[in-house]
Amino acid sequence: MSTDFTQDHFALFNLPRRFGIDLAQLDSAWRTAAAEVHPDRYVSAQDAEKRVALMRATRVNEAYQTLKSPVDRARYLLQLAGVDTAEETNTSMPAAFLMAQMEWREAIGDARAAANVDALESLSRQLRADVKALEAELADALDSQADHQAAALAVRKLRFLEKLDQEIGDAIEALLY
Repeated sequence: MSTDFTQDHFALFNLPRRFGIDLAQLDSAWRTAAAEVHPDRYVSAQDAEKRVALMRATRVNEAYQTLKSPVDRARYLLQLAGVDTAEETNTSMPAAFLMAQMEWREAIGDARAAANVDALESLSRQLRADVKALEAELADALDSQADHQAAALAVRKLRFLEKLDQEIGDAIEALLY
C-alpha cells in the first residue's frame, strides 16, 4: 500500500470516482488495505515507521467510512468537484419536501403518543424506501448528469431524512426500553 496521502479515497481503494460503487468491492479493498497497514504489523518497527503506519491505518479507515456511507460519499464527491453542500447555511427546500417533512413529524408524533411501535416501524420502512429513491436521484445527478447543484440539494434532503430516521429510532427505543 502506498503512503501517498494525496490520493483521493477512490484511488486509495482503486475504485472509479463515482457515486455508484460496488460496495462488495469496497469492502474487499478495505480489508486488504487495512490488513496491510494494521499497526500490529509494525510492532517492532522504529517509532517514525509506527507513526506512519498509524496514520495510514487511520486514513484507510476514514476513507472507507466516507465511501461506505451514501451521504458522505456524495458529499465527498461534491467536495472533490469544489462544490459546498452548504448543509449548515442553506436550509431552503422545495415546498413539497417541507410539507412531507411536516407530515412525517406529525405521523411520528402520533405513533409515539399512541405508543404504537408497529406504526413507528412502518414509518421507518417507508422512510428507508424514500431514502433509497433519493439515493437513486443522487446517483443520477452525480454519475449521469454531473448536476452538482441537484446533488447538493439531494444531500441536504438526505440529511433531513437521517434526522427523521433518528427520531423514529429514538421513539421506538423509548417505547421498548
